[in-house]
Amino acid sequence: MTEYPLNIQAETEYARRWAFSHNPRYHNFENLGGDCTNFISQCIFAGGAVMNYTRDTGWYYNSLQDRAAAWTGVEFFYRFIVNNKGAGPFGDIVPVRSAAVGDVIQLGSGGRFYHSLLVVSIRSGIPCVAAHTAAAFDRPLTSYHYDELRCMRIAFARK
Repeated sequence: MTEYPLNIQAETEYARRWAFSHNPRYHNFENLGGDCTNFISQCIFAGGAVMNYTRDTGWYYNSLQDRAAAWTGVEFFYRFIVNNKGAGPFGDIVPVRSAAVGDVIQLGSGGRFYHSLLVVSIRSGIPCVAAHTAAAFDRPLTSYHYDELRCMRIAFARK
């Protein structure tokens, strides 16, 4: 398997293009628990990550009925990214204070993580993010309410 860097600029350009609307190629999950992780997965895919078609534990989207839980679910996405040894994107947890453009931040409360955000800029040391469900682009992380967060550095993929 070959590791290669993701195109972070392509990810952020995709986020800018679709932050306040929905790409018709993908189902809008806002009425099915939220669209945040679906949007983040789209951004990472736009950055050059290949899909991982491993049944049950992969990361892929073909349609509403044919997709991996990791494409749309906050916790499933996290588990896929930090444990992936096969095709597709992979990453590590990094301290939020060292967040960089292209990182994914997840917000949580009481040990349950419920929202995924893509870092699109850093202003005065503060990560600014793009998101769906509550549509945002270049929104300061400090404007969100949360009890805990985690940051994933997803700069590479395998094919």
